[in-house]
Amino acid sequence: MANQSTETNQPSNMQTYGVPIYAADWIPEVAVRSKIIMDQENSEEEDESSSSSRSCIVLSGGGGEGRSGIPNVILICRVDLDTNSLSEQPLGRLVLGTDLPYRMAVHPSEGGLICALPSSCRLFGWDNIMSPREDNQAGEESEEVIQELNDVGQQLALTFNPEGSVLAAGAEDGTLRVFEWPSMNSLLNESQAHSSVKSLTFSENGKFLVSLGGPLCRVWEVNASTAVASLSKDKDEMFASCRFSVDSAGNEVLYVAANTERGGSIITWDTKSWKRKESKPIKKNSISAFNVSLDGKLLAIGTLEGDVLILDSTRKQTIQIVKKAHLGLVTALTFSPDSRCLVSVSFDSRARLTVIVKKNEKRAYYAGTRWWILAILFVILYVVAYYFLKAKGIIP
Repeated sequence: MANQSTETNQPSNMQTYGVPIYAADWIPEVAVRSKIIMDQENSEEEDESSSSSRSCIVLSGGGGEGRSGIPNVILICRVDLDTNSLSEQPLGRLVLGTDLPYRMAVHPSEGGLICALPSSCRLFGWDNIMSPREDNQAGEESEEVIQELNDVGQQLALTFNPEGSVLAAGAEDGTLRVFEWPSMNSLLNESQAHSSVKSLTFSENGKFLVSLGGPLCRVWEVNASTAVASLSKDKDEMFASCRFSVDSAGNEVLYVAANTERGGSIITWDTKSWKRKESKPIKKNSISAFNVSLDGKLLAIGTLEGDVLILDSTRKQTIQIVKKAHLGLVTALTFSPDSRCLVSVSFDSRARLTVIVKKNEKRAYYAGTRWWILAILFVILYVVAYYFLKAKGIIP
């Protein structure tokens, strides 16, 4: 379990990076391997066996256009699972001037990072983020403006399909755009997809794209460039986020996180009939962030109050909770590619690493504890029985 934090003794699994953090994701290992190897060669304390537990995450956030003195930055930070820690100082830090990187999408391989800025989307290379030029703090030469997403307003959702061959962007004005990547040939341009697009997710095979905004989720068939279903809210539900995954039987499933007056809930949809299968109340507090592990076994929820919950995806039971993981609402959650841990971020400028406690580990712990208790009870009963029989003269 993650260590609990205090104001005077902040644990290594939680770091403060000085800016409100809006987005977080894991970087493909191949994209940063050379940097990690370089750092290991410069450290006498690290050995080759430690490299398998080390990876990197990318964070984005800042203070926006105001004069708060808080910069807008992209950060690359190291994660070490052996020590359950995040690097105190970022490996890379790129300042973006007055443009806040509100949302981002990491290419699944080595294609870099796309950030949604207030009026454009820009592509950043990993090398330039980790080693920006000293005379180029604004990152002007390390970024590429995506012309098809320039001067089209704020994009509230960005995502690649699993292969990295298609990019989808959802705008604040409700426009949904889908492109082939990297050619940027348009596959879909729907100006009235929603009143405002808040979340996007591709199916595992890339055939479908689900967009969420307002009272509806809409299902799009990518190759046909058309909507094939609309998923409506029930009663007072307000959809917050959507994610495709695969269940334990290998069937594709769509999860939608929603909020009601009674709290959050997770809705499961059948991806063949597009009918609602289940709605599971989760917690009294509202959901502010949601994600699914790559293996499909775990769900993660962040709340407005700063709590982080990890659930079993089959029964929707909470298997791990970090109360007050953050001082304010959780803005983003991201599972590691091997589903061993979860990183959560918040407006409180903190990133927190939570190592997943697996069921078999818990079962082994409780089983071991039970046997110790039984053994102690047996010894106590044996001693009591011995002295009782001796007092009665039954044994000498």
